[in-house]
Amino acid sequence: MALWIFVLHLVYVVLLRWVNPPITITQLGSWVQGYGLNRDYVDFDAMSPNIRLAVMASEDQLFPDHNGFDIKSIKKALASNQKSKRVRGASTISQQVAKNVFLWQGRSWFRKGLEAYFTFMIELLWSKERILEMYLNVSEMGTGIFGVEAAAQKYFKKPASKLTRTEAARIAACLPNPKKYKAEPASPYVARRTSWILSQMVNLESDADIARLLQQQAEKTK
Repeated sequence: MALWIFVLHLVYVVLLRWVNPPITITQLGSWVQGYGLNRDYVDFDAMSPNIRLAVMASEDQLFPDHNGFDIKSIKKALASNQKSKRVRGASTISQQVAKNVFLWQGRSWFRKGLEAYFTFMIELLWSKERILEMYLNVSEMGTGIFGVEAAAQKYFKKPASKLTRTEAARIAACLPNPKKYKAEPASPYVARRTSWILSQMVNLESDADIARLLQQQAEKTK
């Protein structure tokens, strides 16, 4: 039985390398709880390079270089959580994709173990471009709003391909708590975090691996 479960998981992970998930547990939960389900999957080359850079600047600046886990940040988070009641996270974009696509929200050790398993699998079987594309398509970016296309249309009345740097940074600023914060109108917290993300975006643009991810659209359209 365990072998069949593993095989089915493997087949599904491989399939999602090319096919978008029909629905996720988080999306289903949003719909069941009455928050709605507003989403519109788009291809990687239909996303502005600004939003790709913004989420890496905000969520995972080592994304192109790590194997799915940022060990240094995990150690810092563990040390901080032992001293403070406020829980500090250290999830990479890859870990968030594993959670959002295959699992449910929560902080149990069992779920974290499954998250580590799926993170390893997608890093092994998907490209970095696919992981980032999936992250930008399935992440909740507002109450009942999933993915950058739905967020761009909701907040700025434009497609994700047309997002400016500031608009992209505003969307990224809401990711830690998308049910609490909105990209438009921006709260004082979102405005402050947007400014920080914009400065980090400038710093990251000199990174060769990040530049490669940002140039994917240009390469496809040549």
